[in-house]
Amino acid sequence: MEIKVGRYRLRPFRRGDEPSIAENINDRKIERYTLNIPHPYGLKEARQWVDFNRRLARDPKATQVNFAIDLDGRVIGGLGMFRMNGHSAEIGYWLGVKYWGQGIVPRAVKALTRYAMKALGLRRVYAKVFPVNKASARVLEKCGYKYEGRMVKADVKHGRPVDALLFARTR
Repeated sequence: MEIKVGRYRLRPFRRGDEPSIAENINDRKIERYTLNIPHPYGLKEARQWVDFNRRLARDPKATQVNFAIDLDGRVIGGLGMFRMNGHSAEIGYWLGVKYWGQGIVPRAVKALTRYAMKALGLRRVYAKVFPVNKASARVLEKCGYKYEGRMVKADVKHGRPVDALLFARTR
């Protein structure tokens, strides 16, 4: 399955993506703003991610789906939905730092949210962002997500509890 978003495509991860994934995700700024992306992030981690997603695509009971943000055949970012339960799902995303500020993520989040609600029939898509990640909160607001509140000590990062801001879009 593929979703066209302007000059970008949201598509499944595939073999051969590893170098562009590693190049674009291996940045402390991305690790800082995400819960599960480590730093450093090299070809080994990228291979594991691609292999994981290839297995996931074959699983009819999968509760997660991930897409590469593709620009001219190169992965410049990713987004996906997880904790999918037939009614709702959590959305998450990352984008290579050199592509920040170009409006790519808002368009991708809008497209994936539309797909989730229309094609998958979800009624709620939500996201959690760290309070320090003001740009991500703005992305969600631009995409029609409403701020629902602060989740105190909702997650653990580097062994320490961290707060998260909860945003959701419903139909």
